[in-house]
Amino acid sequence: MSKARIIEMFTSIQGEGLYVGERQLFIRFYGCNISCRFCDEKKKKKDEFSEYEASDLIKEIVISGKRNISLTGGEPLLQADFLREVLPTLKKEGRRIYLETNGILTAGLLKILKYVDIISMDFKLPSSTGLRQYWDEHFIFLKEAAKKETFVKAVVTSQTLLSDINTAASIVEKVNKKIPFILQPASRNGGLEKIDLLPIFFESAREKLPNVRIIPQIHKFLGVK
Repeated sequence: MSKARIIEMFTSIQGEGLYVGERQLFIRFYGCNISCRFCDEKKKKKDEFSEYEASDLIKEIVISGKRNISLTGGEPLLQADFLREVLPTLKKEGRRIYLETNGILTAGLLKILKYVDIISMDFKLPSSTGLRQYWDEHFIFLKEAAKKETFVKAVVTSQTLLSDINTAASIVEKVNKKIPFILQPASRNGGLEKIDLLPIFFESAREKLPNVRIIPQIHKFLGVK
């Protein structure tokens, strides 16, 4: 039986994306396969996690009584083998599974896709993250994710390039132009980073996609997790 490294479990409102404001039980998995320059979680100490066996995690979730379960991180799909042990039982218990992912690890997604209800997939724009581009990985991932209810979001900063927004929107258009596309302004010191091009990003994406929205991280304004 595999074990998972989990940073924390807590109940709060969803602060990002289409389900903002919904009450969820968050399970924050330790570790990520990339390191974005705007990431909050990379500030966590490396020893700030607990190891769980599948049966122990299932028990805690069932005891919580919460129906809406958010798998977040870090990157939950790094521990897809563990999730493949946990999720079938949770689905039998009537839980709704919400996966937050960086949209790169397709092999991990395929291991658990049939047990997931909603996928929140990040586009890692190279001009925002400071990393290499992941366009091919995102395209392959999104084709599989689109078999379930899926929306995509992209963190935008003052360094984000319009060309990255256009490329991300084009990928969504190729897979399914009805997939919602969310621009998420980066948070800075309790507020939003000033992004002069944000209206232009929005209008440019709207030229390709009918459902484009700007949604910041609401939980940071409310001072909750």
